[in-house]
This record gives sequence, structure tokens and C-alpha cells, in this order.
Amino acid sequence: MPAQEKNEPRTMGFGVEIGLAISQYGRFASLDSIRSVAQESEALGFASLWVGDRLMTPLSPRDPYPAGDGTIPPDFATFLDPVAVLSVAAAHTTRVRLGASALNACWYPPAILARSLATVDHLSGGRLNVGLGLGWSSDEYAAVGVPWRSRAARFEAVLDVLDTIWTTDPVSYEDEHWRITPSRIHPKPERRPPLYLAGFAPAVLRRIGRRADGWLTAAMPLPALTAMWDTVRQSAEEAGRDPDALRMVMRCNPAITETPSRPEALPPAGTVTQLTDYLRSAADAGVHEIILDFQQTARDDRHLLDLAAEFITTLK
Repeated sequence: MPAQEKNEPRTMGFGVEIGLAISQYGRFASLDSIRSVAQESEALGFASLWVGDRLMTPLSPRDPYPAGDGTIPPDFATFLDPVAVLSVAAAHTTRVRLGASALNACWYPPAILARSLATVDHLSGGRLNVGLGLGWSSDEYAAVGVPWRSRAARFEAVLDVLDTIWTTDPVSYEDEHWRITPSRIHPKPERRPPLYLAGFAPAVLRRIGRRADGWLTAAMPLPALTAMWDTVRQSAEEAGRDPDALRMVMRCNPAITETPSRPEALPPAGTVTQLTDYLRSAADAGVHEIILDFQQTARDDRHLLDLAAEFITTLK
């Protein structure tokens, strides 16, 4: 497990840390938006800022988007590079942790991914949280020239390379995918960054228990959430790890409505009161940190920050 965070996060009144998805896609894909949202959200008391990872929106996708009705949100057509966005956020903040929810790990040569993420950690003074996932789009895999088949084994190898580069000096690694001759690779992270893995399949949940610091999940009905978390914890115990040391980080992309939604529409859509009630219940169910993403419901930067302030005030 990583050492204690250098910059202690702030915790809201109901005992769970609150993060915000930083400006990155759609109408929020601009330098001014990243800068203003990063600075003002830190002043509001958010504990962390997070990026996502999308490459493209196919016109006729082979795979449905894994949320809602399966349609890829149109705002994803413009999606800034996640490491670049984290670098800008690092330059305009001093305290908030900086995380990815989540990078598609198999897209990137792991030596380059290790260097990029270590650079963000170095430039931010050790504030990086690494979040990695397998992704869901075979179209995106084809676009970057990475095989869709055997991606789980490739993902495990990426984790091995990252850990080797970040924790050994000199670095040496070889498997069927990559060979790193004994070398110096710097900068190293200030400490091994906390590693969170995303996904919902049983094999993914077991992997989280075996080798991650926590689970990146999405807002969903609480019985399903707790059942998956039980799988993570059981896997940690079987691997000889302390399940109580793991963290559950839940991303919520709410559609804010003026009138109350039907209970079955929660958590994706509802009033501020309905959604904050759901988030409190998620905290009671074991969620340690909540990432709020308002980019699909806010009209502009001011509206996004007003929603952020309203949620924090309500949750306090």
C-alpha cells in the first residue's frame, strides 16, 4: 500500500471525500475552463480532480456504450488528452489530489505511460492517484493498433511494467510484449502512486483485490455495488491482503432535474436533493470517495461550479 498522502485530502461532513471531474470534454474542453474549474474547485474544498480517457466516438460503434441506452454521449466527440489536462490542473492548484478515472491502460506502451504519469506526480509534488481500466470499445483498440483479444493478460503485464519502473533502479523487464534492457528511467514518483482499477466483471473485481489499492466504480443501485465490493474484499483476503485498507471510489455523472425523478431513475438522474440522498446512502454502504462529473448537465463553467458548490454545501 502507498505511504500516507503528502497533501491530506479534505473530508466532507458526512465522512466521505469528494472529487470533481475536471474540465476535459465537450463544451468544457478549453484551457480557460480547466484553469478556472481547477482553481475554484480547490477553493471550494474538493479533495481531488479527475480525468477520463476517450479517443473517439465511432459513427457506427461495434460495442454499445456501457451506460444509459448504450449511446455514446455526443459531448465525447471532443475529448482532451488526460495527461495533458492533469498537467494543466497541477500547474494551477496546490493541494488537491490529481487522478484518472480511468486511463485505458492497454492503449499505451507501458514505459511511456510510466514516464508520463511519473512526470505529473513529479510536477504536482506527489499528488497523483493512478486509475486504470481495460476500456470497453474494440473500435478504439483497433485505432491504436492494440489487439482486443487477450487484453486482460496485456493489462496484467502493463501493471507489472509500471510497478517495475516506479519501484526499481536500474529498471529491467522482459516478456512477450516488451523488453527493457537494464536502464535508468527517471523521474520516479515521489512514492508509488495509489493504484485504482476500474471494471465490473468478476475477474476484474478479483484482480482489484489481488493487486490494487482500490476500486473505481460508477454510481449504480446499492445492492449491486455492495455485492461487487464484497467480491473485491474476498479476493483481497484470499491474497493475504487487508481488505479494510482498500478504497472504493465511485464516479457519479448525474443529470440534474428540476422536478423529482422516479426512484428507478436514480442515480443517473434526479434533483440535487435526490442525488445527495443517494450519495449519503452510498457512503453508508462503504464508498470512500465520490467523483462528481457535471460536464454532461452543466451549461458552462459558472453553472458547473455553482452545481459543485451546491452539492458540497448540501452534503455538509
